[in-house]
Amino acid sequence: MRKFQKTAIAAAVAQVAVLYSGVAWAQTTTTEESVAPGTAVVRVSGQRAALQSAQKLKQDSDEVVDSIVAEDIGKLPDRSITEVLQRIAGITMDRNMQGDPNRQAVEGSGVSVRGLTYVRSEVNGRDAFSAGGGRSLGFTDVAPELMAGVDVYKNPSAEQIEGALAGLVNLRTAMPFDFKGFKGALGASLSYSDLNRKKGPTGTLLLSNRWNTGLGEFGALVDFAYAKNPTRTDAIGIDPYFPHVNSRNPAQYQREATKWIPLGGGLRSQDFERVRRGDYAAFQWRPNRDITAGLTYFKTQYDEDLSERVVASSEDKWYQQVAGADTVYDAQGAFLKGTIANPSYGGSPFNSSRRINQRNSGTRDLALNVQWRITPDLTWTNDVQHVRSTTQGFDADVSTGFILPNQSIDLTGSIPQIGLGSAQFMADPKNYFWAYTQEALDRAKATQKSWRSDVKFAFDDPVLRDVRFGVRLADREAENRKAQKYYNWSSITFPWMEGWQIPGVARLNDPRFAGGTELAQIPNFFGGKVSVPALLYPTDALARDFPNGWTKLHSYHTTLCEEQKAAQGWGTCDPWKPSTFDTPSALNTQTEKTQAAYAQLRFGWDDLKYPIDGNIGVRYVRTKNATRGYIAYDPTNVSIPGDVPVEGVNTLVNIAKFETPRETDTSYNHWLPSLNLRLKASDQLQFRFAIAKSMARPDFNQLQSLTTLTSPANQLTIKDPVTLADQRVVFSGNNLTGTSDGNPLLRPTTATNVDLTAEWYFAKAGSLTMAVFNKDIKDIIVNTTYGYTVKDVNGRDQTFRVTHPINGAHGFARGFEISHQQYYDFVPDWLRGIGTQASWTYVSSERKLDNPVPAAFCAGSDASNMNLSINGCDTDGRPFGNTPLQGLSRHTVNFAVMYEKNGFSARLAYNWRSRYLVAVNTWGSRGNNGLNTNPDAGPRFLIPTPNNDQAYGLPLWQDDYGQLDGSIFYDFTDKFRIGLSAQNLNNAKTRQLMQQHAGMFTRQLFMSGPRYTVQAQYSF
Repeated sequence: MRKFQKTAIAAAVAQVAVLYSGVAWAQTTTTEESVAPGTAVVRVSGQRAALQSAQKLKQDSDEVVDSIVAEDIGKLPDRSITEVLQRIAGITMDRNMQGDPNRQAVEGSGVSVRGLTYVRSEVNGRDAFSAGGGRSLGFTDVAPELMAGVDVYKNPSAEQIEGALAGLVNLRTAMPFDFKGFKGALGASLSYSDLNRKKGPTGTLLLSNRWNTGLGEFGALVDFAYAKNPTRTDAIGIDPYFPHVNSRNPAQYQREATKWIPLGGGLRSQDFERVRRGDYAAFQWRPNRDITAGLTYFKTQYDEDLSERVVASSEDKWYQQVAGADTVYDAQGAFLKGTIANPSYGGSPFNSSRRINQRNSGTRDLALNVQWRITPDLTWTNDVQHVRSTTQGFDADVSTGFILPNQSIDLTGSIPQIGLGSAQFMADPKNYFWAYTQEALDRAKATQKSWRSDVKFAFDDPVLRDVRFGVRLADREAENRKAQKYYNWSSITFPWMEGWQIPGVARLNDPRFAGGTELAQIPNFFGGKVSVPALLYPTDALARDFPNGWTKLHSYHTTLCEEQKAAQGWGTCDPWKPSTFDTPSALNTQTEKTQAAYAQLRFGWDDLKYPIDGNIGVRYVRTKNATRGYIAYDPTNVSIPGDVPVEGVNTLVNIAKFETPRETDTSYNHWLPSLNLRLKASDQLQFRFAIAKSMARPDFNQLQSLTTLTSPANQLTIKDPVTLADQRVVFSGNNLTGTSDGNPLLRPTTATNVDLTAEWYFAKAGSLTMAVFNKDIKDIIVNTTYGYTVKDVNGRDQTFRVTHPINGAHGFARGFEISHQQYYDFVPDWLRGIGTQASWTYVSSERKLDNPVPAAFCAGSDASNMNLSINGCDTDGRPFGNTPLQGLSRHTVNFAVMYEKNGFSARLAYNWRSRYLVAVNTWGSRGNNGLNTNPDAGPRFLIPTPNNDQAYGLPLWQDDYGQLDGSIFYDFTDKFRIGLSAQNLNNAKTRQLMQQHAGMFTRQLFMSGPRYTVQAQYSF
């Protein structure tokens, strides 16, 4: 195989070629439709011409496709690729940060096609991806200024690279032969965020030309883009609600009398800055009319920097909380407003922290390709590509703590109100102490080498058009490093340490522990609608001073611990250890080799009353994976109480620490047939039918081979049902659990896709289309548990219950799309140039487990609780019903009003999507300190669990959201234009909901405010 690959690459290099795959549409700024004599002339400018080109692509395509074409180079209609994509029918944008639904990404973080996230990405018809574990390109990482157009294929054909189960997004750049001669474009803009009142510049430059020489025709194009985008997001969060039962006596317990009270609330303000750079170069050579050769270089790089102030409740003992007499509840017994306190703790504990997140990522794509027309009927294309992508990140949090007498929360309005202390209290350093630090470090790289060879033979036949066949070989390698599996959370000082580790906390008014904080007020929080007093926060400089500044912070604990040790005569004061990449288990490597071959026949019956054409084909794919990782175990320390009777200490296990390497090799094959048919009822009306089988391989992070084992003790504290005083502590062995980041044995998710469309093209930029679709999906990935057995120090077998992903569910996504666009040339002259675009997508979905989990109650910790990550478990131990597919809205609506006349163009675009499931059992809405209300639970029934042995994980939903964007431009000449664009003109807020049996409660409310951009563009 290696020899075959070298031979293939050599053949392509010998032809000195790069094929520009896909149709290139060079745009003109002004064209004129042909009209009858005496008829008013309709002027077609850039915006209208772009719609005509996109419509023509859709009408003439062999597959089900939708496109957006730039008016001219650097003139896509939105500020990011994700925002561009959401304008297409059936495409939705995720507004949460990648992997962190508790924070918002203003420009979005990913897209779904018809409700599914199995989206494959390409640049100019070639595979494209970002490092870090995924298979697609981060669309927000790509400079939209480099794009000539975007195509979305919704049902694959055999000749397309496999992986697009939901859809294929192809980003198209310009090539020098797209232009008749010299082409230049220069753009500059300045953006402004209304919430943080910061500015960000953008600059673009394109130069392209072509020359005729004695060696043939040459073309060269370079394109550069730079954008700095500062944004801000404010957020108000409410913690999960916990059940405060009417009685701890089982005989008197009444579920309907339960009062549901949130653990607490908090707020944050996040300043985010992304600097995005794109470099692109393309060279083409046509020595004669039969050979077209070229070389493309595409690089995208971005730096992200987040600095965030956070004020959050750190309460964890909900069973000690008491609601004030002023508390108001709804009909379900759920808290609406009032005060909450923890008298046992002296009030309500809070943290004020500074969080920073830095990430640098880049992807470079170098492609060499040739297209050779051997004969008028036979064309041979070779394509060689090399992709390299890297990413590295540092996520850190430094926090102080303080205790309020109580916390007040009011949830009766549209914006939750969180009450803190008085201005004097919040400004006094003696009320604060150094609490904790936490950090996470990661870095990853991925490379891919691929070769593709395609042959097309055209028939001189009334039915057969052409036959296409080809092969593709690809080798991808990925290396992921994590300094630790989760955050390295490390306490500095807390009140719960007093008396056994430290004599007191490290308060900020103590000269030994002063410095590193600032008294700051969040200006204009929620546009001034929420009042937040000035608080003491750790400084941004301290949060970034890792590890030196953090070592000093943790020395405060050492200082106090030594005092305690000197006074008590015992104790250990272990120094803080920062995260490093030194441990073997920090590294996970994967290689994937794919071999694919396809054959596809195009045909047509033009002489029929209603002509029919289409293609039929099949693609065969063989995949080989090799994964290298570790199974790691670090014993969990167990604290034996000394103030109450203790039983069962002899049941605790003793297993030595270990890190065992693990290697896994897998392979699988797939046949992927496809059929696309089109019937032309007239030149304007056509129908399509498409059916295909598709696949989506698991993401690389789902295939990782890192498993971490833990062994917390099963510790039951028996309490008096009335006083809740501790009576005795019973140990019953250890809770041997584990989690796997992935599963190397995962198979691809597959689907059978069926599409039926009707398309009416009544004008060059006017159409009405409708599509009905169905995707039957198999091998959906869900989490389950398995047993992993090791020997303890005495040689006895001990089995861990390990949570890992498997192919364990099936389901469907089906629905319809309706799209319409039109310019209204029949209106009065002063209004002529107005047009509209509208689309509505409806998707219904279902996910069924291959092995249902019908338990009436969720029992145990997070590893032994099967419902937890599949359907979710409430804080009272009750599971939820079957949850739908994540990221899927039932309804998505787009509506835009456009106007273009006499050099003036404007657009107002509204995008709305209905509620959808974000995640289940995610950070911020999960824990292990729930209440077990299962009557069969024995002594655990109705007993609060301070020992973290009752897990909960709530379904997290994104509520309905609609945003209004707009733009206004004026063309002073056919080469120079200026304009203003705006995002989120309606100042829409994003609301996340957590599902509980007492209701759907606000988990987070985000506000990012409007953004404005002044732009100038010059073509020459």
